[in-house]
Amino acid sequence: MTPRPNLLLITTDQQRGDCLGCDGHPVLETPYLDELAEGGARFNHAYTSVPSCTPARAGILTGMDQWNHGRLTMTGADPLEYPATLPGELADAGYHTQAVGKMHFHPQRRLHGFHHMVLDESGRRLGNFISDYHVFFEKHKAGEYGYRDHSVDWNSWMARPSHLPEHLHPTHWTASEGIRFLENRDPTKPFFLWLSFARPHSPYDAPQTYYDMYIDNPDVPKAAVGTWSARYDRQIADVNAPRTRRTDAETHRARAAYYGNITFIDHQIGRVLHELRRHDPAASANTLILFTSDHGDMMGDHHHWRKTYAYEGSARIPFIMKFPDTWDISRNRTLGQPVELRDIMPTFLDAAGVPVPESVDGLSLLRLSRGETDGWRAFVQGEHTTCYDKEHGMQYVTDGREKYIWFHHTGVEQFFDLDADPLECNDLAAESNLQPRIDVWRRRLAGINEDRGDPRGRNGRLVPQPDGALSLSPNYEKWKQRAKALEGA
Repeated sequence: MTPRPNLLLITTDQQRGDCLGCDGHPVLETPYLDELAEGGARFNHAYTSVPSCTPARAGILTGMDQWNHGRLTMTGADPLEYPATLPGELADAGYHTQAVGKMHFHPQRRLHGFHHMVLDESGRRLGNFISDYHVFFEKHKAGEYGYRDHSVDWNSWMARPSHLPEHLHPTHWTASEGIRFLENRDPTKPFFLWLSFARPHSPYDAPQTYYDMYIDNPDVPKAAVGTWSARYDRQIADVNAPRTRRTDAETHRARAAYYGNITFIDHQIGRVLHELRRHDPAASANTLILFTSDHGDMMGDHHHWRKTYAYEGSARIPFIMKFPDTWDISRNRTLGQPVELRDIMPTFLDAAGVPVPESVDGLSLLRLSRGETDGWRAFVQGEHTTCYDKEHGMQYVTDGREKYIWFHHTGVEQFFDLDADPLECNDLAAESNLQPRIDVWRRRLAGINEDRGDPRGRNGRLVPQPDGALSLSPNYEKWKQRAKALEGA
């Protein structure tokens, strides 16, 4: 009998979908991730349905779409009791479950089915919580300096090399803790490890070696600037401004440090995989690995920074699945079906032979890997109720080839041909010959809203919400009350 596979979920925070060597990036080096893609499948039309940390991770944790898990934007700090979670189902099925790195849960040490968590929550410190990484840092630093002495903020466009030695950088710590688990896990059980890196999310603070790989490279891409983005062509002094024009030099530094952080993560992933092979070759050969990110980063495209937007830099994510060596399945393929973070839970449960709970909305990617495309979704629908202000709150629908964006407070629309214009420089929403095609996407989005009871859809049409759209669906309150009932039981 073939043993159940080990399951390794590797996530980064805020990594663009085009930031992989195997995606064709002109300068970025990701050799270990490229190797994983060669050993399995890469999904080049992968998206996050709510492009910010907490709601995106709720989709990973529960396998639900955003209406069903409740978060439609970056909000909500209550304890929630979901009907099923990925680590909970696997733990019940006999897996040893561990979380390492950034989880972004509320409360921060809520286990959600993990047997144990070792956390790096970046700057988030709610109540008496202190990240395990920060405890480590204070214990091992070699002088009177702080973690944030480089002065770059958590959401800034500023960039510079890290002032820390590599072994004190959170990326190195995360890999080390992952290795520690692999060495000390229960050897009688298959494992599920969620290894979650807090970079390349700002601060853009790559170690000097990795910063130097890109800072003098003239081929680092410049920011894409579409004609539609002229309204954002202004410089704002706020170092955390989500929309601001920066100089070419500033953008180049940001990208050099951002790319450096990605390559540093890639090398640390290689370190983890090496130690798994060295410590337990049989377990390594029987491990299903999935790599992705919670959302992307605009990196100055169209004078936008950070995330929460529907644009490719923010909403499209890297997505790689490396099959166990023991599986007889075609490898080194690029699959173009639209996939989403909610698909991780049913994929891992399918691989483990664990029934998928009825609450799960995602689909098993193993179907696509086996060539079973019938019944797969035609598109992904996403949203973010506010994008740093009410005016920019949006919903989007895309199949990876076309994208329709609707700003639900104002009714403004955008439409992009992603095959011809992958950086979305040409807004085609006003093109008369494209109106029949755009109307197909309008009706798709309106239908989703209407079917789920969202006031943004009625009678097959989109209904703007000038006074404000929902930030939490009614299901959020349901999971909140469920948690209270269990606590009081």
